[in-house]
Amino acid sequence: MESINIADIIIDIDGIDTRSFYGDYDTNIKQIKSKFGNLRITPRGEKIYVSGDREVVYSFEKSFQELVEYFERYGHISNIVIDQVFDKPQGRNFKKNEADSKSEEEDIILYGGKGNVIKARTKNQQKMVTLSKVNDLLFAIGPAGSGKTYVAIALAVRALKSRAVKRIILTRPAVEAGEKLGFLPGDMKEKLDPYLQPLYDALFDMMPQKKLAEYMEQGIIQIAPLAFMRGRTLDDAFVILDEAQNSTLAQLKMFLTRMGRNAKFVVTGDATQIDLQKKSDSGLLKTVNIVSSIESVAVIEMTGDDIVRHRLVKEIVAAYETNMKTK
Repeated sequence: MESINIADIIIDIDGIDTRSFYGDYDTNIKQIKSKFGNLRITPRGEKIYVSGDREVVYSFEKSFQELVEYFERYGHISNIVIDQVFDKPQGRNFKKNEADSKSEEEDIILYGGKGNVIKARTKNQQKMVTLSKVNDLLFAIGPAGSGKTYVAIALAVRALKSRAVKRIILTRPAVEAGEKLGFLPGDMKEKLDPYLQPLYDALFDMMPQKKLAEYMEQGIIQIAPLAFMRGRTLDDAFVILDEAQNSTLAQLKMFLTRMGRNAKFVVTGDATQIDLQKKSDSGLLKTVNIVSSIESVAVIEMTGDDIVRHRLVKEIVAAYETNMKTK
């Protein structure tokens, strides 16, 4: 009869840096274990096995998830934070690190695979984060370097980590930027990778390479050219169409109608960098005009002030805009 009060659970912490989370020589785990001498707590890679009295096990699980959320938000935990999480009365939130201001907390989207901070750095990037919370379809239009794609991918990774979605799908049209690459050797993936490399670059910043490889192998993260979206229904997914200015009106209609249940779509593009043979074939701005009045659809226009690359990029974009106006 006593066994009825025993529970065995597995807590999955996949997607976070276990070396930092466990601490040097597992000091963080040892501190947690010291608070629950009557539980068997066994970390194995990205899984924590917990066994003991049912009520204590589930109380531990609730507090442990708070600790995971703290780590995902701030990229670190300390003995003070562990004490605050596990020693606090149930129902009370632990104190936020005094060094983290409210504005910084709101700007942070997630911590990358190496603990680097991924955050909204400009007003329009912050607006993009806010709009994505309350809209199922978001258009982010702006110049090169304004962070529209990077922020969109960060939002997608955060949604996956928080289990708001089950997969991430990243796509872009396979259009060459003003030059003919000719025949490309290799299999389909090797032929398409040059077009999709910017998406890989952003993902490498946001999660450990090993974890990214696992997710891609399992189909949890998919990167594919726009043509491969035809005929699919994308449920429980965060979907990003990048470089949408190189899509036609028909292609954009095809893409947007792939939206399934519990899906978030973000479309990014720069109307000044159209690589189609006929620039008038671009369907990005036409699509925005058609759907922008629909509920749960939002549009944000990034500007040169949002450029966060090398300082010269902002000046180069401004110079080109001035030159176009004088013609």
